[in-house]
Amino acid sequence: MTSPEPGRERSAPLWAQVLADLRRRLASNEFDTRFPGDAELVGQYGVSRHTIREAVRRLQAEGVLERSRGRGSFVTRPPIEQPVGTLYSLYRSVESTGAVQRSVVRALEERRDDKAEAMLGCAGETLVYLERVRLSDDEPIALDRSWMPAALARPLLEVDFGHTALYEELSTRCGLRLTSGWERIRPILPDRSERGLLGVDARQPAFAIERLAFAGETPVEWRHGVVRGDRFTFVTRWAASKLDSSFEQAHAPMA
Repeated sequence: MTSPEPGRERSAPLWAQVLADLRRRLASNEFDTRFPGDAELVGQYGVSRHTIREAVRRLQAEGVLERSRGRGSFVTRPPIEQPVGTLYSLYRSVESTGAVQRSVVRALEERRDDKAEAMLGCAGETLVYLERVRLSDDEPIALDRSWMPAALARPLLEVDFGHTALYEELSTRCGLRLTSGWERIRPILPDRSERGLLGVDARQPAFAIERLAFAGETPVEWRHGVVRGDRFTFVTRWAASKLDSSFEQAHAPMA
C-alpha cells in the first residue's frame, strides 16, 4: 500500500505526520502479520530515514511496536489481564479484549489419578479429566488440565468445550456454582511438550498455575496449567479506604 506523502507545508513536523498515519494504519489492522522496515517506510512516505526512525521510535515508546535485531519490528498485542484474589474465567478475560477465545480439546474423559483424587478429597473415585489448549484469535496462549469428581461433573462429558466456559457449564449442567478457592502462580520454563502446544521456544518463560476451587465446602476442580508469560499479566486492585481502615486497626491503642 502506498501511503500519502507528508506535506511539508503543514504545521506538524514530518515525523508527527508519519506517526499519525502509522497509527491510522495500525488501527485498521494493516500490520497484523508484519510491520514494514525503515527502508520500506521511506519509500512509502517519501521522507528521510531519520524522520521514519523518529516516528517508529515513538511507537516503540508507546508499547505499540517491539523491535529485535535480526527479526525486524512486530506489532505488540495487549496482554490478557488476570485478576488476583478472585475467581475468574480465562474465557471471559480473553473475550473482554475483543479477541475470540477458542479451545482445542485434547482430552475429555473419566480417569483415575492419585494426586488429583487426594487434592479433591475423593480417594478411590473416578474423575472427569479435561485438557484444553486455549487460543486467542487462533493463537495458543494457555494449556489447562482440570480434574473434577465424576460423581459431580459427569454431565460435562457431553459438552463441546470448543467455545464455552467450564464454570458456566458446571453451573448449568451440574448445578455447581463455585464460591471460593485458592491459586498458586510461579514462573517456569515449559517442557518440550508444553512448548510445542503453546508455540514458544525453550527460552520463553511461562507461568504455572495451580488452582483448587470449591462450591461451598465441596472441592470441585483441581487445575494445573501453563500460560504464556508474554501474553498474560496478573493484576490486583485495592481501595484506599480499606487500606486506611486496616492501618487504623493495626495501630489502634490497646484497651
